[in-house]
Amino acid sequence: MIQSETLELLEWHRLCQHLATFAATKLGATAARHLKIPDSQTQSEQLLEQTKEVYQLESRLTTGLSFEGIQDIGDSLERAERSGILTGDELLAIATTLAGARNLRRVIDNQEGLPILTDLVADLRTYPELEQEIHRCIDERAQITDRASQKLGEIRTDLRRLRSQITQKLQNILQAKSGAVQEQLITQRSDRFVIPVKAPQKDAIPGIVHDTSTSGATLYVEPNSVVPLGNQLRQIIRREQAEEEAIRRVLTELVAAVKPDLERLLAIATTLDLATARSRYSFWLGANPPRFIQRQESEMITLRNLRHPLLVWQQQHEQGQPVVPVDLLISPQIRVVTITGPNTGGKTVTLKTLGLAALMAKVGLFVPAREPVEIPWFDKVLADIGDEQSLQQSLSTFSGHIRRISRILEALGSGEAEEELPTSNSALVLLDEVGAGTDPVEGSALAIALLQYLANHAQLTIATTHFGELKALKYEDERFENASVEFDESTLSPTYRLLWGIPGRSNALTIALRLGLKPEVVEEAKTQVGEATDEVNQVIAGLEAQRRHQETKAAEAQSLLQQAERLYKEVSAKAASLEERESSLRASQEVAVKQAIAQAKGEIAQVIRRLQKGTPTAQEAQQATSALNQIGQQYQPATPAKPKVGFMPKIGDRVRVPKLGQIADVITAPDEDGELSVRFGLMKMTVKLEDVESLDGQKAEPVVKPKPAPAAVTPPPQSVPEIRTSQNTIDLRGKRVADAEYILDKAISEATGPVWIIHGYGTGKLRQGVHAFLQQHSRVNNYEPAEQADGGTGVTVAHIK
Repeated sequence: MIQSETLELLEWHRLCQHLATFAATKLGATAARHLKIPDSQTQSEQLLEQTKEVYQLESRLTTGLSFEGIQDIGDSLERAERSGILTGDELLAIATTLAGARNLRRVIDNQEGLPILTDLVADLRTYPELEQEIHRCIDERAQITDRASQKLGEIRTDLRRLRSQITQKLQNILQAKSGAVQEQLITQRSDRFVIPVKAPQKDAIPGIVHDTSTSGATLYVEPNSVVPLGNQLRQIIRREQAEEEAIRRVLTELVAAVKPDLERLLAIATTLDLATARSRYSFWLGANPPRFIQRQESEMITLRNLRHPLLVWQQQHEQGQPVVPVDLLISPQIRVVTITGPNTGGKTVTLKTLGLAALMAKVGLFVPAREPVEIPWFDKVLADIGDEQSLQQSLSTFSGHIRRISRILEALGSGEAEEELPTSNSALVLLDEVGAGTDPVEGSALAIALLQYLANHAQLTIATTHFGELKALKYEDERFENASVEFDESTLSPTYRLLWGIPGRSNALTIALRLGLKPEVVEEAKTQVGEATDEVNQVIAGLEAQRRHQETKAAEAQSLLQQAERLYKEVSAKAASLEERESSLRASQEVAVKQAIAQAKGEIAQVIRRLQKGTPTAQEAQQATSALNQIGQQYQPATPAKPKVGFMPKIGDRVRVPKLGQIADVITAPDEDGELSVRFGLMKMTVKLEDVESLDGQKAEPVVKPKPAPAAVTPPPQSVPEIRTSQNTIDLRGKRVADAEYILDKAISEATGPVWIIHGYGTGKLRQGVHAFLQQHSRVNNYEPAEQADGGTGVTVAHIK
């Protein structure tokens, strides 16, 4: 009972309603509104993995995960199992659900790195043959098609012929008796064809009156000559209805035969939709995935910039106030945190925010806090927040709190251990205004006893209070910690920030003085409070001043760090630009050298061919040698002069780094690889010896290392010509998209080369369906229109991997 009370106090149902708005199907929205909280950490971790994988999958897809076509067919399956006959709409919904589920499985199977989702859809059976049979018998308007059975086709042929005969006869009567009819119109009343006759002229067209107009001026008459044909038409319509019912009965039996698999399909689709809703809601919140920690292993609760999800929704959708985040960093030895401070300062909101964060992590939602999000898995979240008064039971505020706290203690159970928590009691307890509503002395004593009990029997307790005595528990027991909500004395309003390690101090007298209460009254009140309390408030004020000073220094350090990071990025960008330019120049030089070598080889070959013609003489050999020497002098690069050894940088020297345009201080001498460390400004980096020079321009001798031989380039394999044959050509003209997908899937799975797909022009629907199917198929590398000689855009060529 206390569990459901806690969910009500934390407004969990509102969060579930918000989550339901992100679901894509009716089933998913219903599951989100009635979200089940897992009983084990393993279940929570599995739900979190589902959310993470959907989050990852949707970040890859351009349009997100689609649940188009999936409907709630649960009632239809139940009726099919009980031998009820399904309607055309129900059968069509089953077919679209099968197609939607198959598309989901195809999308997930085509992506890598999704083990949880892949395992979830591994045993999903979508029965394409059942879907195809339903579409063969049921059209888009949920009507039975003529091709559903040969008998039905013959019956409908007779119906069309008979209707044509009746219409023709009635048309002749309208022309022959035009003066007696109200208007040239053939209509129906009670499935009988009639014509509108003027009431005074009813004897001009003898027949059966089936209806009268509101004014009585028009009679709807079935002429006697048409009555036999009408009777015959009604008999054929009954035969048509009986045959349609027989067809729907057969389809219903096919559905009933696979009911367990279809129920499993619905469950998987709902699980996927719920995981997608969790992912999309988490993305909308700007939340991050939590990690469940073990406080027994000295892991710390870390929730930075934690925001209340319902207040975020209120801010975005209901023009609410901006949400002020809180930081909850709780050491592993802490069992009880007491939060003090003024009313409306955010104490209760902090309790609710932590409670919702714990529940969100349990159900697989991300937590709206900055990474890393580290929180224990609480088996119970128990809360006493707000008043519980009942006029019928004559319960006061204090009585209401005590009754609820009693239920919390019963839910925790009994435990003997004082230092080690019972494994069954890893609970989070949230108490608002503990001990309030009664005599302050007794209430304070009761609150101290209760918190000491909870320190022994609950994993973590967060309690808000106004009792100053509870602040001292921290200094008596290391399992207790103080926190307070900040109060701005200049504006006489809370800032909603949570301060750790500093208890809240009393502001009542200060506020009273600022609001105009006589100073002598305030001074007398201070005398009544006593010097000890005043000294405590002064100490707390000093601590707050010290904290503000530290925050200012931390902000300055952060600003300096950001400036250093910005400078580092600028320097890195300049270095990268210079390296890219150097690489480009080197590449162009290599191209020029290769061209020169090729030209020199050509000229040498010409000299050799001249020598090979006839019998060479000594004079010709001498001329050839002279020509080769000239070619060598022309193309062989001059040997660069060995650079003179200049200075050798030492620690403390100032050097110039030309590439960066900076002057730096040497902080380490060059190593055996010719690298040294330099510093300029706040930046320290490693540079090569050849990249530095002295301030007067002297260069140091660089360390030269042999370059590795370039890897041999393997020529690309020659492409095999693609030849169209009757074996790799599929004609889909006249087919429905669903039929075409079934045929295509089979053909592509058996293909070893390209497949030519004839879909024609038409309305373009079949071509769009084929292209959409090819785009999602895992074996299709790419597709393109065929050559003009092979059909052009009326034919698509699919290239198989």
